Amino acid sequence: MIPANSPAELAEILRGLHEKNAAGCLISGGCGLDGGVPLAPFLDTIAKAKRAFGLKMVVHTGIVDQALAERLGKVGIDAALIDVIGSDETIKEIYRLRLTTEDYEKSLGALEKARIPTVPHILVGLHYGALKGEFKALEIVARHNPSAVIVIGLAPIRNTPMADCRAASSSDIVSVIARARSLMPQTPIALGCARPKGKLRERIDMLAVQAGVNGIAYPHPRAIELANSLSLKCDFSNICCSQVYEDFKSVESN
Repeated sequence: MIPANSPAELAEILRGLHEKNAAGCLISGGCGLDGGVPLAPFLDTIAKAKRAFGLKMVVHTGIVDQALAERLGKVGIDAALIDVIGSDETIKEIYRLRLTTEDYEKSLGALEKARIPTVPHILVGLHYGALKGEFKALEIVARHNPSAVIVIGLAPIRNTPMADCRAASSSDIVSVIARARSLMPQTPIALGCARPKGKLRERIDMLAVQAGVNGIAYPHPRAIELANSLSLKCDFSNICCSQVYEDFKSVESN
């Protein structure tokens, strides 16, 4: 990702993306001790770029209060992405934050009240590769009318404190997808780009098709073959998988 350490740097980056005919960008970042991404100093820049260039703006928010949610709504961001954690133990032990699952639910409520399309992410295996609060996280999400839900899976990264953890298993990832589909039958569900690679990815992607996902980021070729064999309609997009709900709107209007 391209670092932007100031509003001026972000403005130049967004101008450069526009000049390269980019459709939009994902605004992300690390979080503070409050669990939120430090977005406030950049909001005016994001608003000006939307007006000047018409870029889609998808934003990782982290924890938000109602005031920030309202500002994001006025800026006109196209979607708010937020990882939702369903275990207080995981929040404390893995994220090292003094928060609870209630804080994530309040954030979803604030974004919903601000009428921002919200695309919660559920990270399977966040608790050292094991299932912990993922099903509770889905229950929280289901109470807040998400535009779409993205399921991702832990893939340990070298030289990090969790480098030696096991990757999220295919069965755990698919069980979360199946539960999401059961809880939110009309909500678009996608398998996101952050998931284990290699042979495990092939298995995950194929099982995800069978479990009822509506989209897969960077799908394995065999998953595409499986979808075709099941007579599923396959479309391809170069835009962030969080925008799968927009694809649904265009399909429904045709």
